[in-house]
Amino acid sequence: MKRSLFLYLFVFAALIALYLAVSGNKVVKAKEAKIEKMKSQLVDLKDSVQKSQLKVLDMQYFSLENNDDALAYYEHLNIKDPSRYIADKLLETNEKKGDNPLIPYEGMESDFKLNKIKILNHKWITVDFSDGKYWGELLIKYELKDDMGVDFTMIDHLLYTRSN
Repeated sequence: MKRSLFLYLFVFAALIALYLAVSGNKVVKAKEAKIEKMKSQLVDLKDSVQKSQLKVLDMQYFSLENNDDALAYYEHLNIKDPSRYIADKLLETNEKKGDNPLIPYEGMESDFKLNKIKILNHKWITVDFSDGKYWGELLIKYELKDDMGVDFTMIDHLLYTRSN
């Protein structure tokens, strides 16, 4: 009787050990598969980040901040951030009551105001404007004077037509 009890305990322990070994092996395989999947995702994400960085560099090509030759025109003025200064001066034209004086259109829904500003170099700016429903773009020539004044001259403009 004692022998059969030990035999049953031994068989039971052997079955538990077998179950744990098979279960552990499945867990290890599942974890390895998950690690491989995450490694491939990591490679994809690194590629995506690299593509995004290249795209950002490409988009920054026409930008005053990254154009040392254009920034050299403002070294004597000791402006910390010429792009921000010029953009602020341009946005001040929005403060006047009514349409912005640089925009050659009258607002249809409300007053046309400048929205987004992209300073291309030491002479040109592209600007997006809108009245809330209609929108367009401007190409502006500017001159930053030694007295820190800025003159803006609209070179060309377009107003997008609404298509329904």
